[in-house]
Amino acid sequence: MAVIAHVSSRPLKPLLIWDGECHFCRLWVERWQEVNGAAVDYATSQEASARFPEIPPEEFARSVIFVQPDGDAYHGAEAVYRSLATMPRRQWPLGLYQKLPLFAAASELGYRTIARHRALASATTSLLWGKDARSPRYGISRRIFLQFLGLIFFVAFLSLGTQLDGLIGEHGILPAGDFFRTVRAAYGPKSYLLLPSLCWFSASSGMLHLICGGGAIASLLLACGLLPLAALFACFVCYLSLTIAGQDFLSFQWDILLLETGFLALLIAPGSWRLTTKQNISASGLFLLKVLLAKLMFMSGMVKLTSGDPCWWNLTALDYHYWTQPLPTILAWFADKHPEWLKKSLVALCLVIEIVVPFFLWAPRRVRTVAAGLLVALQVWIAATGNYCFFNLLAIALSLLLLDDQFWLSLFGKNARLRVSRAPLRIHLWANRAAIVVLVVTLPVNLWLIYSSIRPTAQQPRPLAALEEMIEPFRIANGYGLFRVMTKERPEIVMEGSADGIEWKPYEFRWKAGDVKRAPRWNAPHQPRLDWQMWFAALGGARQERWFTGFVGRLLRNEPSVTRLLASNPFRDHPPRYVRATLYRYRFSNAEDHRRTGAWWSRDELGEFFPAVSLRRQ
Repeated sequence: MAVIAHVSSRPLKPLLIWDGECHFCRLWVERWQEVNGAAVDYATSQEASARFPEIPPEEFARSVIFVQPDGDAYHGAEAVYRSLATMPRRQWPLGLYQKLPLFAAASELGYRTIARHRALASATTSLLWGKDARSPRYGISRRIFLQFLGLIFFVAFLSLGTQLDGLIGEHGILPAGDFFRTVRAAYGPKSYLLLPSLCWFSASSGMLHLICGGGAIASLLLACGLLPLAALFACFVCYLSLTIAGQDFLSFQWDILLLETGFLALLIAPGSWRLTTKQNISASGLFLLKVLLAKLMFMSGMVKLTSGDPCWWNLTALDYHYWTQPLPTILAWFADKHPEWLKKSLVALCLVIEIVVPFFLWAPRRVRTVAAGLLVALQVWIAATGNYCFFNLLAIALSLLLLDDQFWLSLFGKNARLRVSRAPLRIHLWANRAAIVVLVVTLPVNLWLIYSSIRPTAQQPRPLAALEEMIEPFRIANGYGLFRVMTKERPEIVMEGSADGIEWKPYEFRWKAGDVKRAPRWNAPHQPRLDWQMWFAALGGARQERWFTGFVGRLLRNEPSVTRLLASNPFRDHPPRYVRATLYRYRFSNAEDHRRTGAWWSRDELGEFFPAVSLRRQ
């Protein structure tokens, strides 16, 4: 500690004096002013130097000066630390400076280095932060994120609502009522904690639609910015209930991603009757949402490299991905014709974005903006070539939280409705405390999940396994990683029915590959869940898919709620006597065959997938 002078003109409050002609100083003094609020006064050396003749003039040109009410004046890094220490939560840097000589020496050396190269420091600050280095605000970003999340929830509920009866309704493929009765018989009262769902009250088709409809209404309220906290809570409860009731049909990564995102979004949602930009958001809540985005991206990249699949290391994954993915778009057919160098370049770029970019989610503003742009671009490319329901929208929504209000103001500065005050913003105490509790509970699990993507064979510590088991039913801390191992063949199931066992008529699905002359179609953000399960069944076999027998049984009964999930039913008047499934190998057609025949796919029969059965034989 070094007092450079003791002044006679003592200020009433601590005073920080800085060089008003230094652009770098101005940027960071603006940030300090926001941090310290009214606890510290600020003045330029051009204004205040005459007031303090005890301080040598060269000191004003060399560094900032901090003058305390007792008359003691300090300079350099110590002046900065003392100004920050006027705030209770920012006293630790000064404590380190006073107690650790090495820290103090390093701080002063760093300060002198920056002071001697102010032009470079100013250019670096402008490059990383832009024209404003003040602490980021997220009022506008939160509003855009929550309303976008409301639209995603609405799409999810609407998409599911059109399929509930055929999938898990009373006459569906996997009736939810049977599922809950079986679980209750097996686990007793423990069932309610293992599977938290409103469907315990009733799992009838009417109740399923009531929950889905309630969630859709709540999601519309959230999308309109009304009752954000209550609406978001209702969305989470309703979707969690349906996810559990949906069994195999709601076991996709975007289902649990929507739940985890919705739960964490509760920590930043205001308790007011409408969304507003006048209230700050919990730093812990925002941190957890960034952790979710980082976890989603990093795990998705790392599992590819640790899976043992050589196509990720030799960058040949796109030789297979476009045509083996569950529901490709028509653009995937054209992308499959790209030259090899372009495919390999895109694989490398994908891995870099997924593995490297997450480390920049907490970087200065302009770096975060670039990171957000790369993440959004990746999702747009994935969505252009494959139907992944609302997954890409969710990833984009999370990426928008990397853009603080300064970005939106610079983008739409002329729109007065986006203008926000730089006055200190309050955070509800309950939101901050709840976010800290969730942070303490879920962060160890999330860190382990990220580590497990690097070390797949690592043994999870028992206390951590117990904690994960406790929170797993609520889907609030999940692991991710699409396409760990690239599928290199495309088996497809063709369902057929027959009235006499001789003439067989195919059932055509709405979205999955079937007729080779039908072009791949867009269905996102809608998810045709039966079509998706048929893709998994073709890879795993009928015996591994417990729902498949139920599906065959419903076709034999000509169940309307199930046949409505298909594009065509060749037995509308009378149910078929027999149903069978044949397995084919599909691949995108080449450009020459497409021009000659109009076929988008080529296929070869592989053999029987499910034998011909009838209700009597079943």
